[in-house]
Amino acid sequence: MTELRYCPGTLAEGNASYSASCLKNLFDGRKVSHLLQYDPPQKNEEVNELFMENRRRISISGVQEKLSMVLEKNVLRLTREGEQGTHILKPIPRDLKKVDQVPANEHLTMQIARQVFRINTAENAMIFFKDGTPAYITKRFDIKEDKTKWGKEDFASLVGKTKDNAGPDFKYDSNYEEIGLLIQKFVPAWRIEIEKYFSLVLFNYLFCNGDAHLKNFSLLETPSGDHMLSPAYDLVNTRIHVDDTDFAFYHGLFSDGYKSESFQKKSHACGDDFSEFGKRIGVNETRIEKLMKPFMEKQTMVEMLTEKSFLKKPEKRAYLLLYSTRRNLLNA
Repeated sequence: MTELRYCPGTLAEGNASYSASCLKNLFDGRKVSHLLQYDPPQKNEEVNELFMENRRRISISGVQEKLSMVLEKNVLRLTREGEQGTHILKPIPRDLKKVDQVPANEHLTMQIARQVFRINTAENAMIFFKDGTPAYITKRFDIKEDKTKWGKEDFASLVGKTKDNAGPDFKYDSNYEEIGLLIQKFVPAWRIEIEKYFSLVLFNYLFCNGDAHLKNFSLLETPSGDHMLSPAYDLVNTRIHVDDTDFAFYHGLFSDGYKSESFQKKSHACGDDFSEFGKRIGVNETRIEKLMKPFMEKQTMVEMLTEKSFLKKPEKRAYLLLYSTRRNLLNA
């Protein structure tokens, strides 16, 4: 593969591999290569068998292929039977438009969330197979240092919905107001966490994440035994790959289908809709405008990170155009 100019984690300039800060946060300071020891599974039958066996064991849900990995000294490898993984590898998926751009898309979107909008995200980076084929790597935030797990509940579990009792689309049969009220119910420090949730929903709209469903929001156990909103994960600009709707949930933001006058004119959610959403989920009214402001302003760092990202040029242009379009809607 061509020589790198930017850290495959933070996108910091002047790094031919992972930067020191990326190694510290993602790999506990170990000097890990940005190149995996594996060929792409589709190009090596033996590797494909290993990956298929790993997928059968991993318990993490989702359509996109996920593989469990662990650090052995300074090398990432697939976990063995009975072994607790610490990282998740997501290779290029199948059955989407511009499928080879999915890892770079998720990586960029996660980095923008953290670096521009200060959203707490799972540690993540790009990583590459031996031939340079890209993949996405993320560190599991539910694993303790002793390899035991923190308690973690996604919101599908909290509302009691499964494929068996609510059908194959159970993850999408909800609304964002419902999740906000569940945070109030289950999180002691909900007034702090509800602001984080409000910002995350805004971010998902601004960056066209049409797959922010019930299983992509979770509560995480804290050392004191209560719960808080987990770090954000699975943030992707899905509009690059599918012609999806503005929101993952069939019922959008609200439990009663509320739409502002601006929404009715534009046929898309606007700033007034998010203001109302913030009030309904319990965000202090004096805080709503302040929380919304960074999402409504033009953030030049979004353009800088996009330019440094591993997306191809056409997808970079599409990504920024979608960002600009949604930002204009928020200001409508």
